[in-house]
Amino acid sequence: MLPRSGDVLHVTRAASVQFLRPIMFRVIRVLDWPTYDGWLWLDGYELNAAGDAVNRRSIFVQQEGLRHLQAAPAPRPHTVRTARRPVARTPVRVG
Repeated sequence: MLPRSGDVLHVTRAASVQFLRPIMFRVIRVLDWPTYDGWLWLDGYELNAAGDAVNRRSIFVQQEGLRHLQAAPAPRPHTVRTARRPVARTPVRVG
């Protein structure tokens, strides 16, 4: 399954040899750039141990080597908005 926006991944050497030191990565989006079979371009943020974004990156990884740490929140259900009443306008006093 492709990563989704908001997913937090553990990216290790299994995903690509460039990750000798594993990182945590929060996905912004999967880029639709041409790649080899099983490989992906991901746009997102590298996270520190506290989960704070420290560096925005685009990474080239093998999908099979990615490990999910946290899934993206489920989309909110569509809500019906009620019509808003117009604000009553009054004359402006000057002076």
